[in-house]
Amino acid sequence: MTTPRRERRRPDADVGDPERLYVITGGPDGAERAELDLVTMIVAKDEPSPTVQPEQAAILRLCQAPLSVAELSAYLSLPFSVVTALLTDLLATELVESRAPIVRAALPDRSLLEAVMHGLQRL
Repeated sequence: MTTPRRERRRPDADVGDPERLYVITGGPDGAERAELDLVTMIVAKDEPSPTVQPEQAAILRLCQAPLSVAELSAYLSLPFSVVTALLTDLLATELVESRAPIVRAALPDRSLLEAVMHGLQRL
């Protein structure tokens, strides 16, 4: 009788694995999640410590410059809900900071900027 050969796992084999996602998020414990949407910007405040999960350490490394939650989800190949759960833990420990994106309506009017630019050029 021959022993079955073990198959090598592909690095991306468990991306869609529900058990893995369950473990990453800590299960359905009913904990409140942070109010994050796809365009919320995340920036790391500190380096990853040895005690954080590998996915959280990846978030901290990626967020040295501000990234949106959607970008993090794409870079990590994780669903938005899983990234939100990871970010909630990081926000609670103050390892990352979140902020709303700049609202376009809050920016100055283009005609005003052009008037200022032409006024400065005449000086």
